[in-house]
Amino acid sequence: MSPVGKLVSELELNVSAEKYYKVFKDKVFHIPKICPSIFNKVEVHEGDWDNHGHGSIKIWNYTLDGKPEVFKEQVEFDDKNMAVTLIGLEGDVFEHYKTFKGIYRIVPKDFEHSLAILTLEYEKLKDDSPYPYKYLDLMNKLTKDIEVHLK
Repeated sequence: MSPVGKLVSELELNVSAEKYYKVFKDKVFHIPKICPSIFNKVEVHEGDWDNHGHGSIKIWNYTLDGKPEVFKEQVEFDDKNMAVTLIGLEGDVFEHYKTFKGIYRIVPKDFEHSLAILTLEYEKLKDDSPYPYKYLDLMNKLTKDIEVHLK
């Protein structure tokens, strides 16, 4: 069995949890405008933008380390815990990983502050596959860009 792993990052945000969560829930199509240095476009492959996109399948086109990549995912929302889970289905990440899941969870602190808990769960294809630190960095950058956008 290949190594299964989890990377976690926590970021203090100067925006409310509700505002941040709403970007993923209702306005994910704005992410290429919010973080244009990484994301080129996001398209719905199955489902739609309406009904908050739960269960929809999206295709993300982004640039990482100067290389264009694609990530096809199915999204799940947990409104009670303000968590968004992107379950990888296809894409460049699968050159190194058997499974790949990104989780954005936002914990309210007070009216204008929150804590973003970003988690990557993965299973390497081979023992020597790289750890997905660059993808956690991408999640951190996106989170901070969303914060700046919402201020």
